[in-house]
Amino acid sequence: MNVEKISLQGSGEWNEDALVGNERLNLFGVLDGATSLHPFRGPNKETGGYLASQVIKQYLESLQVEDASDFDLKHLVIQANIRLRENMAEAGIQTSDKAALWTSSLALIRIEDNFIDYAQVGDCMIVAVYQDGSFRTISRDQVAHIDLESKRIWEQGIENGIVKREDLWELVKPIILQNKSKMNTMAGYTVLSGEPHLADFIEYGRINRIQLKSLLIVSDGLFPHTELGSEPIDVIHELTTSITNSTLAGYADWLINLELNDKDCLRYPRFKLSDDKTGIWIQFE
Repeated sequence: MNVEKISLQGSGEWNEDALVGNERLNLFGVLDGATSLHPFRGPNKETGGYLASQVIKQYLESLQVEDASDFDLKHLVIQANIRLRENMAEAGIQTSDKAALWTSSLALIRIEDNFIDYAQVGDCMIVAVYQDGSFRTISRDQVAHIDLESKRIWEQGIENGIVKREDLWELVKPIILQNKSKMNTMAGYTVLSGEPHLADFIEYGRINRIQLKSLLIVSDGLFPHTELGSEPIDVIHELTTSITNSTLAGYADWLINLELNDKDCLRYPRFKLSDDKTGIWIQFE
């Protein structure tokens, strides 16, 4: 088994993504933290998004075989969510206030001899690639429908003559802030937030390893961008094909260069110049 990993900081102050690698349990995953609406800084000026992904990462990587062998991945995600809530409470966060919560998306797999178990929350994604070159998306981007309205407003701003990313951000910021109230509700999206009812929304399951060639696990910072005015692209198809034909690192370098050549996010509408980019590309022998 060959494992390629990357975790690259975007244009933000902190890399709020994190890699999970617990080889004792053959447990691998990616996390994508998001900062709370109420400003918070840790003892070293860490953002809430950074702290969220690190708390979850540390819990999952600390697990020993005896801790997890009898539990499915849903249970482990629930336990990670509890740890996140405890850490927020210790930091003085009012955990009943959605706007104050540190949050993180997650895509997690555990590799066994004949099958792969998985769990997913938010917009981190898992793709299985087979020996014949076909692939299937194991997870669902549960945030895409929430982002769609904000992206449309961003594009309308460009069409109305706004040419600075900062001004476009101010245009969509109220919608993005409002969406935080929809975390872990039927009208919204899933995210690890310390909220107990996340347990009702975790997606998890098992695929077998027959003809399985490789697995791709990514945060949304690695998603390819759609050019303004173009038809929407099949994000997972473009992403998987590009990485299969290159490497994870090579694809990330290409995407970063594309973003740096569009600093006001006008040609490829998006909310950040460059989002954090984390991925794991596992190729089975």
